[in-house]
Amino acid sequence: MMEDLQPGQRLARGVSRYLRSLGFAPLEEFVPARGLRVDVMALGPKGELWVIECKSSRADYQSDSKWEGYLEWCDRYFWAVDMDFPAELLPDGTGLIIADPYDAEIIRMAPEDKLAPARRKKLVQKFATDAARRLQTLRDPRLGKDGLLLGGAGEELPEA
Repeated sequence: MMEDLQPGQRLARGVSRYLRSLGFAPLEEFVPARGLRVDVMALGPKGELWVIECKSSRADYQSDSKWEGYLEWCDRYFWAVDMDFPAELLPDGTGLIIADPYDAEIIRMAPEDKLAPARRKKLVQKFATDAARRLQTLRDPRLGKDGLLLGGAGEELPEA
C-alpha cells in the first residue's frame, strides 16, 4: 500500500497521523469549493479548520499557484514538507510542518485568521458529509461516487 502512494500522499499520511494525536479529524484531498482541492483539511477539537498543503519537492511547490486561494477556507494554513525541503522558500505568515510517511511535527505555528461563522458552518457540514460518504464507500464498495449501487437498482451484483 505504501508503495502505491505518491510522495505528497506519503507526507499527508504522516501529517494526518500527527493531527489525530492532537485531537484533530483529518480528511485528505478535501474540496472546499469547486476548483480547489487541499491535501489535508483538519477539523480540530474546538471546531477550528486547518488546511495543510504537502509539498514533496521544490518543483512541486513552485508549480502550486492556487495556495493563496485556500487561505479563505481555513483558520490556519500550513505547509508540510520533508526534512530535505528548502523551507526558506515557503512564505512567511504560514505554518510549517516537517513530516514523513509516519509522523510529523509543527515547526512554525500558522497565524490564526478565523473563518466567518456562515462559512465555517458550510465547511463543517461539507467536511462531515464527505467523510461519511467516504466511510460508506469503504464499507460498501458496490456504491458509486454518486452513492447509488453500481449496476442499477434491483440488479443482482456479485458479493464484494
